[in-house]
Amino acid sequence: MAADYALEFTKAGYRVLGVDISESLIAIARNRVPDGEFRVESLFKTDIPPCNAVTSIGECLNYLFDADNDRQNLVQFFRRIYHALTEGGVFIFDIAEPGQIAAGNTTKGFTEGKDWIVLVEKEENQENQTLIRRIITLRKVGETYRRDEEIHCLRLYKAKDIAEALDRVGFQVQIIGSYGEYNLPKAHAGFVARKPILEGNSIA
Repeated sequence: MAADYALEFTKAGYRVLGVDISESLIAIARNRVPDGEFRVESLFKTDIPPCNAVTSIGECLNYLFDADNDRQNLVQFFRRIYHALTEGGVFIFDIAEPGQIAAGNTTKGFTEGKDWIVLVEKEENQENQTLIRRIITLRKVGETYRRDEEIHCLRLYKAKDIAEALDRVGFQVQIIGSYGEYNLPKAHAGFVARKPILEGNSIA
């Protein structure tokens, strides 16, 4: 998904920098978007150059794959983005919140297509505000099916706490429930955080 919208940004004439700790995802992005720049690094440590926009779509900031992802580093990350953005620049992202599933429950569901099926199991720890998501995919290859399994560990954040942290950094914050016609899932929130234009300045 990230590679897809990076491609759209380059088509629109923007220079693109993408960052991920996954070498395989960066390899996909480099293949799909040869005009972009991509780094295998932590979001929370990478240098952010001066820019007009920063995006993090798909609850990226919740994932605990990155050992540098904690609440303190998240606020520092917001500050670094604020200082990198030009006046009027925007930071657009979304998060998963507590309340994904009822306390003490484990949910299971599946989605299927002609030659594939995806099974998802979710369990939320409301005391620690974490979510464990187990994803099994079966994809037909010839006459057999290839099986893959992933375990996603997420730290859950309340939208109001994130909005307050952004506000303290200096952003003008709008909480959204959709990207255009795409509605975010239950217990998710999106943010459009804008760096204010100083009085007397204007953007041509």
